[in-house]
Amino acid sequence: MSDSNPSCLPTIRTLHVADIELPRQFEKLYDLAYNLWWTWTPAARNLFNMIDPESWSLYRNPVQVLINVEPRQWHPLHSSERFLAAYGEVTDALDEYMRSQNTYFDRNHAQPAGPIAYFSMEYGLHQSLSVYSGGLGILSGDHCKSASDLGLPFVSVGLLYRRGYFLQSIDAEGFQQHIYPEYDFPRLPLRPIASATGTPLIIRVPVPGREIAAKLWLAQIGRVPLVLLDTDIPENDPADRPITNLLYVRGREMRLVQEYLLGIGGVKALRALGIEPSCWHLNEGHVVFMQLERMRELVADGYSLEDAHAQVTRNAVFTTHTPVPAGNEQFDPTLIRKYFQSWCDETSMAMDHLVDLGRAHEGDNSFNLTALGVRTSSYANGVSKLNSEVASRMWRHLYPAEDEQPIKPITNGVHTDSWLGVELGRVIEHQLGENWRELLLGDDGWDAVDAISDEKLWKAHMDQKARLGRFTRSRLMEQHARHGSSPDELRAVGSLFDPNALTIGFARRFATYKRAKLVFADPHRVRAILSNDERPVQLIFAGKAHPADRPGQELIQHIFNLSRSEALAGRVFILENYDMRMGRMLVQGVDVWLNTPRRPMEASGTSGQKVGLNGGLNFSILDGWWPEGFNGRNGWAIGQDRHYDDEAQQDREDADSLYETLETEIIPAYYERDADGLPRRWIAMMKEAIKTTTGPFSSDRMVRDYTVDAYLPAIARGAEAAR
Repeated sequence: MSDSNPSCLPTIRTLHVADIELPRQFEKLYDLAYNLWWTWTPAARNLFNMIDPESWSLYRNPVQVLINVEPRQWHPLHSSERFLAAYGEVTDALDEYMRSQNTYFDRNHAQPAGPIAYFSMEYGLHQSLSVYSGGLGILSGDHCKSASDLGLPFVSVGLLYRRGYFLQSIDAEGFQQHIYPEYDFPRLPLRPIASATGTPLIIRVPVPGREIAAKLWLAQIGRVPLVLLDTDIPENDPADRPITNLLYVRGREMRLVQEYLLGIGGVKALRALGIEPSCWHLNEGHVVFMQLERMRELVADGYSLEDAHAQVTRNAVFTTHTPVPAGNEQFDPTLIRKYFQSWCDETSMAMDHLVDLGRAHEGDNSFNLTALGVRTSSYANGVSKLNSEVASRMWRHLYPAEDEQPIKPITNGVHTDSWLGVELGRVIEHQLGENWRELLLGDDGWDAVDAISDEKLWKAHMDQKARLGRFTRSRLMEQHARHGSSPDELRAVGSLFDPNALTIGFARRFATYKRAKLVFADPHRVRAILSNDERPVQLIFAGKAHPADRPGQELIQHIFNLSRSEALAGRVFILENYDMRMGRMLVQGVDVWLNTPRRPMEASGTSGQKVGLNGGLNFSILDGWWPEGFNGRNGWAIGQDRHYDDEAQQDREDADSLYETLETEIIPAYYERDADGLPRRWIAMMKEAIKTTTGPFSSDRMVRDYTVDAYLPAIARGAEAAR
């Protein structure tokens, strides 16, 4: 299977590590399994399911499926017309995708001298590859997928975590438990990158008194290579091997070392691969040390320190997500002095000057990575219009006085094919045509959604909702069995989740500002709403709290106890171990998506966008993306479009608004049926949600905006300075 890399992006050679033996007739399955294109291509996933349904159901990882398959299992597939046809169609589709020179970027822009380099602490690509924790990682994964679909010259860099982010279980008392499995990389869709001599490529990063070695792995995301650094190798001292052990480790110095490795080691990794980017994208402050490594390189090449600083700034793009000062990554300056003294010696920068570059405000005694990102980038953006306004106020003092809104808005979007349900996708394709994805970059053509048959749209939604019901019952059965429920109690669990009841989903990180228990502010009122047998309502919660976040974990316990209480049992469910698979089930199957952050602390909130493209209706505080998406016909707003100084007052008013809207608008609209049993008014809102969410809040549109507003201008600034 041929690759299609832009001329500015060299082919990355890899080594074979997995114990996979394929019949010659099916040898293209190897390339297919190692290209994460399958994560957003239903036909590819179905192909691996056809090979071994049991293994696919257990792992949902094609590399593991191919490792497990027995030679005898290939024999019937050699003569299966259905499998042979599917194999040919899927492998031809990948081949055509990789070779295509008719992408958005090919049609509209000239190839730059070097690719765009994208650095992020985490990547949410698929649940089988645990290098993500939540929203930042999902955004990074969707960004890379759309960069691939649009044909951008693009390379991404991250860390490969041996134990990833924790798996969550909830014990019988409602306490969150943290499980850290050890991942076997050769059984994942990853391959070691090869050196010129055919051995694994290892780079070395200097730290005080030693060097840290990092093995480079490749995760191929369609056309986009993701280079991942791994320190758990024999070349390292045992004390250094765990650097890439856990995502978002608690220890502050270990966290700094991780970010040091990603920033400095990431630049060294690209150099070792012969990649010279034309633009550098810093996704959040975690990766900002890459700018210091680039400055060190230029000083070593003869630039003055001032010119080196100016040069790395010109072609750097910085994205900030966190709209509260305390949420921005910061360190004690003593750690910076410990790890960057040699850097200062090499560049002749005074250590006090370096510390000042990371000082958010005069007099601060901390080194702020966002401040350093702002000071070393020529373009900075927030991830929604409101977020960029908040961020601009936070960092206004670091910019020239005449720049009224220095941090520009590029609203986040979601990768449509990764989150759209299969059933609804068929309906949309039937109505809009097989090339309907071309509409993702424009506003025209979406009115055709109005012509979708109400019956077909409702059936597709109910099919996806039924799948969510099966998934929910299965997860609850596992949880109750682990808690010691009796056979009769487990049989009762199997009847939970009413597919005809109005189903509201709430799934996100359990941080206190997201106010997961706002819906329970008035116990008597919420009980009356949920327990109405004529118009039942059920709530599904999911999400993890950071292992160090005790208040977040107490929120989980509170909702767990409510779900087991006599008043709300059978109406409130909490599912454990929220991951990308569960996320897909929820956003594709719920009727309503509830979002209750304390405004304006939500950066974007892309889960609601995933619900909207599936015809679900958002019910949200006017925060993040929702002020841009809400039009009064595609969902509902909670509370007012204003900021409260008194949090208690805000909670009271938002809870009252939530209950009032549920009682007078949402529940009546859902249960209002015609003679055919269809909620016509509800379905009209579903169509409006699809029309107003799918294109404007796609990651294709987002990446196009980055290309036009950020990447190409940065490339031009860098090229002009180099002349």
